[in-house]
Amino acid sequence: MIYLMVMAAAYVLGSIPFGLLVGKWWAKVDVRQYGSGNIGMTNVLRTAGYIPAALTLIGDVGKGAVSVLIAQRFLEEPVLHLLAGTFAMLGHNWPLFLGFKGGKGVATIAGVLAVFRPLTALVLLLIWLTVLIAFRYISLASISVAVCLPFVLLLAGAGWSEIGLGTFMAVVTIFRHRSNIERLRRGTEFRVGQRVER
Repeated sequence: MIYLMVMAAAYVLGSIPFGLLVGKWWAKVDVRQYGSGNIGMTNVLRTAGYIPAALTLIGDVGKGAVSVLIAQRFLEEPVLHLLAGTFAMLGHNWPLFLGFKGGKGVATIAGVLAVFRPLTALVLLLIWLTVLIAFRYISLASISVAVCLPFVLLLAGAGWSEIGLGTFMAVVTIFRHRSNIERLRRGTEFRVGQRVER
């Protein structure tokens, strides 16, 4: 029973739409109506600015981190801690409170890994920053990190169950970025610094 409660709590926590809440509170805008229509940090940055985007990032990273901390408090097996983080990511991508239409989960995964495997999170952050600085596409940086995630876990000595969950996270993340991949292919993807009109 405690196992189910922890996973349910992680999913509900992940479902909190910080991007939507911050956009409406700070900029009086529904970020779903502009740009990519996504509730994540990237679209908040385009539609509402840097401070709302930073607040969204803190919230989305925080719910991933807290989900793992809750699991660590009540469950013994480390792989279950990562599973709770996976449920938080699923909540972010398909939130209970928004008709299962959410974000892409990258920041939430970052929060999960920051608690569960800090060194892995640091390596992936460096990869993300390198790609972002080189190409100025947040989506490309996020996709690159997703591709690298299972391999970084493998090099870090993670067990096969952890690598399996990491691979699942990576596949979901790439799937959620399929519209970005198409825009990258066409050369119409937003770069860092571009704003949308509203």
